Amino acid sequence: MDLRIFTEPQQGATYDTLLTVAKATEDLGFDAFFRSDHYLRMGNVSGLPGPTDAWITLAGLARETRRIRLGTLMTAGTFRLPGVLAVQVAQVDQMSGGRVELGLGAGWFEEEHRAYGIPFPKERFGRLEEQLEIVTGLWATEVGKTFDFHGTYYDLADSPALPKPAQGKVPVIIGGHGATRTPRLAARYADEFNIPFASVEDSERQFGRVRAAAEQAGRAADALTYSNALVVCVGWDDREVARRAAAIGREVDELKANGLAGSPAEVVDKIGRYAAVGSRRIYLQLLDLDDLDHLELISAQVQSQLS
Repeated sequence: MDLRIFTEPQQGATYDTLLTVAKATEDLGFDAFFRSDHYLRMGNVSGLPGPTDAWITLAGLARETRRIRLGTLMTAGTFRLPGVLAVQVAQVDQMSGGRVELGLGAGWFEEEHRAYGIPFPKERFGRLEEQLEIVTGLWATEVGKTFDFHGTYYDLADSPALPKPAQGKVPVIIGGHGATRTPRLAARYADEFNIPFASVEDSERQFGRVRAAAEQAGRAADALTYSNALVVCVGWDDREVARRAAAIGREVDELKANGLAGSPAEVVDKIGRYAAVGSRRIYLQLLDLDDLDHLELISAQVQSQLS
């Protein structure tokens, strides 16, 4: 079971804070550092000092880290044209020595689009499908040849399809709860399928849909990695769990029901339940980025039991 650290910087974090967490992620033996792609805070927080851009952040971290994988859950398809995104991701992959992964989604938070003047089209899923075909097509085009695409939403002609990522193939992550279109899209384009903030039962159901869609598309179901994203709140005892829950504005009982919360033994046991339904990777949503002791505890008492 891989454990990855997943941050939500729109809630309030500087680049220096993210760098500190990323370096701790690497030093403590976690598999990867991921971040969300949002420009507006959510809920009752100030969001100060303001948002940071996902791919600018990852470019910086690419030069400041050496081992961990770097990526997004999920890059919003509404924020970037697919050709531009292909260039950005390929460049950051080169800067990292081939450690980048692209989680790509349709975009959903209409308020942040209004706040920063970003168009919020009605038909986003169809755009996402074309974006995936373009980004992966640009990367796969042989050097010296050109890439063309003529779709409903995007039109590319005689693209040199450069630059290329350092990796032979940048892993693509697709996720969500959709019962039909999402599994079909994952079966065609994804190396990994991620379901965010879902119960064990819902995860098993959605993994089953994706596996069936993959087989229908002529792929082995096990060709994809299946993963979860879950909020984490671990403590040595009930008092420490309650303190960490209060720091992120959540209730302990709710966190235990909907995330990974409690003692290390409780969290290991619950991760085991996700593993039993096919999950091979957990993105730990870390909401208090100043609490590095939390990361150390997870590394020493949870990750060590899953290695």
